[in-house]
Amino acid sequence: MTESVMLALIPLPTVLPIVAAAITMVMGRHPRLQRLISLISLAAIVAVAAAMLYYTDRHGTVALQVGGWGDRDGKGGPLGITLVADQLAALMVLVSAIVLLGVLVYSVGQGIRDGDEHQPVSIFYPTYLILAAGVCNAFLAGDLFNLFVSFEMLLAASFVLLTVGGSADRIRAGVSYVMVSMVSSVIFLLGIAYAYFATGTLNLADMAIKLQDLPSGTRTTLFAVLLVAFGIKAAVFPLSTWLPDSYPTAPAPVTAVFAGLLTKVGVYAIIRAHTLLFPGGSLDTVLMIAGLLTMIVGILGAIAQTDIKRLLSFTLVSHIGYMIFGIALSTPLGLSSTIYYVVHHILVQTTLFLVVGLIERQAGAASLRRLGGLAAASPVLAILFFLPALNLGGIPPFSGFIGKVGLIEAGVQQGSVVAWLLVAGSVITSLLTLYAVIRVWTKAFWRARADAPEGQLAVAHPEALLDDADVIEFADREDPGRMPMSMVAPTAGLLGVGLILALLAGPMFSVTDRAAAQLIGRADYIEAVLGPEALAKLKTPDGAGGWHAYQPLTDARGDAPGTVAPQNREGGAHG
Repeated sequence: MTESVMLALIPLPTVLPIVAAAITMVMGRHPRLQRLISLISLAAIVAVAAAMLYYTDRHGTVALQVGGWGDRDGKGGPLGITLVADQLAALMVLVSAIVLLGVLVYSVGQGIRDGDEHQPVSIFYPTYLILAAGVCNAFLAGDLFNLFVSFEMLLAASFVLLTVGGSADRIRAGVSYVMVSMVSSVIFLLGIAYAYFATGTLNLADMAIKLQDLPSGTRTTLFAVLLVAFGIKAAVFPLSTWLPDSYPTAPAPVTAVFAGLLTKVGVYAIIRAHTLLFPGGSLDTVLMIAGLLTMIVGILGAIAQTDIKRLLSFTLVSHIGYMIFGIALSTPLGLSSTIYYVVHHILVQTTLFLVVGLIERQAGAASLRRLGGLAAASPVLAILFFLPALNLGGIPPFSGFIGKVGLIEAGVQQGSVVAWLLVAGSVITSLLTLYAVIRVWTKAFWRARADAPEGQLAVAHPEALLDDADVIEFADREDPGRMPMSMVAPTAGLLGVGLILALLAGPMFSVTDRAAAQLIGRADYIEAVLGPEALAKLKTPDGAGGWHAYQPLTDARGDAPGTVAPQNREGGAHG
């Protein structure tokens, strides 16, 4: 694959779903065509993202100046929109596209809705595709304002998807979600204004060069503002209280894709800002403390829940703490393990929320007070829950265990007191996560339903088991307990991808190691956007608040002193 072909592929993950959304909007009265166009567009994004990952892993970062806009009189960074594909961005687009495709197939099997059968759903496909475009564009954005636009695309699409069905609970949750997101957007806009005032540019690569010459206090203040904005998106404690009240009210496919992807967009933004714009670890201690509190508070909230959706929402918050832990270590191994853990968590969290949708269809409820006997009633459903639950709990040999071991190893290598506290917190959180999911297993799958406190309601009035927001009209269905293969297959498929992630942990960690080297080195990204002449201005933080000339990196896993500098366009290494 040539670089010119790669440049042509970069905008497709954003353009394809937007074009498909426009077409599906026009074809609102033809749901079969809507489904076909949506599925084809997302499948195409999977193929494009796979090609992007292959190219960036072999040849390095590639940047596209949309519209051919160049420098402003040769004095500033690119004036127009910049899209940048490096290993991290390509990997995130690929995993996101796989999840988006799987959840869409699942939603087709479910009938796209959990509630009122008379609710028009023609808007679902174009909205879902706009969500997909926003996710992909966020990963590829090469400037702060384009990243802001991606967040706003996600916000608009998320509100529509959260309120599908129009029930009071969903509208209430949607309004709360929008209000919190608007606060995040306002803070992000303030950060954008501050960044432009301080550097005269919003291009990330250009800003990375210019931020080196600013006072440390200015850099720290700007980083803090952006961290608050991104921390709300990522649900980092104490900015995470909105999530458990918003996600569980949505239909199962919507909750699954939100849980799997939307918080990871915030985590990705933190990774990009921390490594590219603000290297040097000025706020690493703050991030470590936030990561520890996110882990502990989130998992304590999870073990107090009786509704599986809320329980999983709290575990989602808790495991964001692992990612913040790895970012805050500011080491190649910590960042590599974080990237691996992000991929793992996207897959396992999405799978578990899809399984909850199957539980609701099979048993009519997601409350542990009303469930029981599911293992005997549906062994397939039991397996679909049991394997990703163990994966989330970090049981070997699953990917959750592998990712956590990498993070713990990185924390031990870093060796500070706060890092050791995070190591202890990671182990405690993993044990409590295992306790939470085993509790779901014993109550929902293992015990007899007659032993559940409200299990008798299932026999006489199955339609009354769910809250008003999620009533499923069993009386109007044939085979209400049957799970459609179009729902089971994508759930099993995502489970399979998660298992492959564990089986291929060695090659996968090789990819994340190289991605971490690219991120920490910064040279490949900056050269791709600004050209090789910009490398003369690149500096590396010395850990004491100063800077020195850029030097090649050591091995990403810290095992050898060899150079692993980011690759250039021909696949070589920077000297």
